[in-house]
Amino acid sequence: MAVKKRKDYITWDEYFMGVAHLAGMRSKDPNSQVGCCIVSEDNKILSIGYNGFPKGCSDDEFPWAREGDPLENKYLYVTHSELNAILNYKGGSLDGAKLYVSLFPCNECAKAIIQSGIKTIIYDSDKYHDEPSTIASRRMLDASGVRYYKYEKSNREIKILL
Repeated sequence: MAVKKRKDYITWDEYFMGVAHLAGMRSKDPNSQVGCCIVSEDNKILSIGYNGFPKGCSDDEFPWAREGDPLENKYLYVTHSELNAILNYKGGSLDGAKLYVSLFPCNECAKAIIQSGIKTIIYDSDKYHDEPSTIASRRMLDASGVRYYKYEKSNREIKILL
């Protein structure tokens, strides 16, 4: 008797990218809700992160602006989703892990990814592809042997009902 294969399940990439996007919805950043999910080689979720301020730094007291005085905009204060996920991990090593992220990592996150031992990045958006921080990120990832590829959306509609 032949076993019939199910075709209504989502792939691992769909599942983990969905988790990354869902994590990003926790961010209070009015412009960029980036989420990240770190996964072991055997497809177990190890850690999750989203962009936001460090612990103890109130979302209501620190600035979310994108322009103006550097001390009055978000860039000197926000911790990116990738770094949050790496710092949130309370296990042992992240060697060989995969990182799913809704936005291609900047140069600072690339450094943390490389140093943590993560070997694969699956990203959704690369809207800053030509920015110096993203170019530097790709240079470092290439030099260190970290593989990265764009998440390929299926034509399937996946709804998260809340």
